[in-house]
Amino acid sequence: MDDIEAIKQLKARYFRTMDTKDWAAMRQVFCDDVVMDSTESGGSVITGADTCVDFLQEVIGDVITVHHGHMPEIELTSATTANGIWAMEDMLRWPNGSELHGYGHYQETYKKHDGNWRIKTLKLTRLRTDMTNPDEK
Repeated sequence: MDDIEAIKQLKARYFRTMDTKDWAAMRQVFCDDVVMDSTESGGSVITGADTCVDFLQEVIGDVITVHHGHMPEIELTSATTANGIWAMEDMLRWPNGSELHGYGHYQETYKKHDGNWRIKTLKLTRLRTDMTNPDEK
């Protein structure tokens, strides 16, 4: 498998493990020192794979989520590093019925270690967010 295809499969695994709440498998998509930045969509910067997974489990552990990534732009910058931009769409439904339908982009960097690609940095930017019952989350 070529490197670009491996990165596409890595991102697919990221979305699948988030939506199925497979936190142990999600941990494996990240470099140990990953940096996750969601400040542009009202979140924060989180560093470290275990911390990122713990944060996601806390925030969306009881939320039904559907994430889709589209139209990747992946650039190999060396034999072991790459950059990527993904168009994204997500839908979240909280137990009380509140819903979010979002659109935006993931800007990411990747690192290959021991033959496996991992997410090194991840930044989520949103172009649009539609909320239903936002005060009831």
